[in-house]
Amino acid sequence: MTGAGPAGDEAVDPVVLAVDSGGSGLRVAVGTVARGVLGQRVSREPVRTGDRGIDAGHLLEQLLPLTRALLVENGLAAPVAAAVGAAGLATLGDALRAELPDALRRELGVRRLALAADAVTAYTGALGARPGAVVAAGTGLIALGTDLSGWRRADGWGHLLGDCGSGAWIGRAALEAALRAHDGRPGGSAALLACAEKVFGPAAGLPGALYPRPDRPAVLASFAPQVAACAADGDPVAVGILREAARHIADSAAAVCPDSGEPYVALTGGLFRMGEPLLSPLREELAARLPHARRVPAEGDPLHGAVCIAGALATHTLSLPADGTMLQVMDTTRT
Repeated sequence: MTGAGPAGDEAVDPVVLAVDSGGSGLRVAVGTVARGVLGQRVSREPVRTGDRGIDAGHLLEQLLPLTRALLVENGLAAPVAAAVGAAGLATLGDALRAELPDALRRELGVRRLALAADAVTAYTGALGARPGAVVAAGTGLIALGTDLSGWRRADGWGHLLGDCGSGAWIGRAALEAALRAHDGRPGGSAALLACAEKVFGPAAGLPGALYPRPDRPAVLASFAPQVAACAADGDPVAVGILREAARHIADSAAAVCPDSGEPYVALTGGLFRMGEPLLSPLREELAARLPHARRVPAEGDPLHGAVCIAGALATHTLSLPADGTMLQVMDTTRT
């Protein structure tokens, strides 16, 4: 479907398409530059990865019918520009880069396309096109910063090699403390042990309950709210875990934040809904590590970031740095 509409639509009010593909599924939004988002749809099925990385065919199987339905529902012509934010794009995006430009031009009439790592759309959703640093944290954690001439990334290496301070990291540290208490070793927490057994069953069964699971990071992260609750009740081990998590988060923010000027720093993602037991030490750590930065609330989420990128692409005003991995901009009529 190439869409239908007056030939002058692009000049008057360009139609845009925004996509956010992550671990929880696929979100799609359509709208126009002047009127903003007019419709959204969601697929709860995450896009598969395979031998060639992110499966472009599987993404298109979900994206095309959702987009076509949204364009018809809202009486919109073909999208002039599209922005696709995808988890894993930087290292697993070769198939998307090879297949999406021609497919979106052929099937939807897209003329300009931005392919972005989900960290870039998270950054843009939080800060727009301002210099600074964004920490996106939930089950995992990644920090991204820019001075608008290039991107700097820290962590995002997964729960085995990194994601320090993330939900999975907090959950793993807390369950270790629970098992220390179970064994009678120093550094244990009776409060965390009681919570762990309430959630997972007898402590001795924890390895069998966790190790075989393919969703182990998410299971570990699911225990993080229990850590916050124990910390709020004054458990010193839980308090210490969240203090250390705050240090890790501040380390990642400091690693990517521009050194000069007055950059902005924002936090985005579900981890920060844990509240004051984490946020209080994090404010202290950020103030100590980044005294020159201005802390601001995130304006929006990664889908909002994709909408902003698509709008800027449609109006030729995109000022974010483009490169071959984090953010790639293409004219699909020349592919």
